Amino acid sequence: MNEMLLALNNKLTVGGIFCDLEKAFVSINLDTLLSICEFYGFRDNTNALLRSYLSDRYQRVLLNNSSSNNTSFSECGKIKHGVPQGSILHLLFFLIYINDLPNIITDPSKLIPFADDTSKIITNPSPSKFKEDINNIIDNINDWFRDNSLSLNFDKTYFLQLRLKNSHEINIKISCDNKLIKETKNTKIFGLDIESSLSWKHHIEQIMFKLNRACYAIRYVKHFMSQDTLRTIYFPYFHYILSYGIIF
Repeated sequence: MNEMLLALNNKLTVGGIFCDLEKAFVSINLDTLLSICEFYGFRDNTNALLRSYLSDRYQRVLLNNSSSNNTSFSECGKIKHGVPQGSILHLLFFLIYINDLPNIITDPSKLIPFADDTSKIITNPSPSKFKEDINNIIDNINDWFRDNSLSLNFDKTYFLQLRLKNSHEINIKISCDNKLIKETKNTKIFGLDIESSLSWKHHIEQIMFKLNRACYAIRYVKHFMSQDTLRTIYFPYFHYILSYGIIF
């Protein structure tokens, strides 16, 4: 956020690509993941333990309607791709898998991978160079994902152009694999609802809705609890929402 505000104050053209992956956790190539883990130091017994955890897993599918009496299952099939979900490890495995993704971008601004969402803020003083940069970056990102058995979800991948209220919007068409990247006026990143004009109107509305629910809950229980207990409730349910994302 500081990077975006600084670029806007310096009158640069600013925009962001917000990528979403299609079936990210079930598309991971297990042999590639184990090789990456070995590269980062998970060797010998540790690597053997990881291989044992990830390999020789099977799954089956429930057939027909689960509410009927005539339910049946498919034959068990060996899982060849994807990490087991439902544990604390699947997200860690995925972050290790895409850890070198930022290395494909050579400009100073950072590529930000977070779970199966990846965002990239692009800045440039020249609007024409900005258009060229953003198309090259999305192509590089898409190529890296494809080379690593992952694929972009183009229905949930967006471009957001950031500008001050008095600045003019630039007409930009971004395409990748002959598919047009949709432009949006607002998106959510790390729990912050960001609008193209940085007005924060929609984000404030969302916060007010959450705070209203928190206020109702605290008012409801205040007659039955001590002040210390109410403080314990206040900080995770009210103060956290109010202070989250404050950068000044």
